[in-house]
Amino acid sequence: MSLTLTQKETSLLKDMKEQEKLCVEKYTKHAKAAHDPQLQSLFNSIAAIEKHHLELLTQMETGQSPASGAGAEEPKGTTTFQAFYPATDTPEKQQDAYLCADLLATEKHASALYNTCVFEFGQPALRKTLNQIQTDEQHHGEQLWQYMKVNEMYA
Repeated sequence: MSLTLTQKETSLLKDMKEQEKLCVEKYTKHAKAAHDPQLQSLFNSIAAIEKHHLELLTQMETGQSPASGAGAEEPKGTTTFQAFYPATDTPEKQQDAYLCADLLATEKHASALYNTCVFEFGQPALRKTLNQIQTDEQHHGEQLWQYMKVNEMYA
C-alpha cells in the first residue's frame, strides 16, 4: 500500500534523513577515535541502529509504511558498563568524554526533531514508527549518559 505524504511530511522526512546520515557518520568516526573498547563497541552498535533508522525513513519517503515495530531494534533494558577510566583525567579520558558529550547533544537534538515529526504526521502507522525511532534515540542518550556516569565524565 502506497502512502501519500504532504509537502510538510516530505520536508520533515528529508530533514530527518539528513540527521540520521549525520548520526551514522558521527558514530562511525567516533568509534574509530574512542580509546575505550567498550565505548567503541557502543558507538558501532548505535551506528548500525541509526543506519536502520535511515532505511526506515527512506521507505517512508517512497510512500511505504514500515512494518509495525520497525523502529524498535534494540532491547530497552539497562546497559551495564565497567569503569574504564580512573578518577583522574587523562588525555584519553578527556577525548572519550568529548566524543560522548558530542553524541549526547546529537541524540538530544534528534529526539526533539522526532518529537515534532510525531505531531506533524497524519498517518497513525507513520507516527508510530517515528515514535519508536524517537524512543531508540532516547535510549541511545541514556546509554551514553550511563557510560559517562560510570566513568565520571558527567558533571
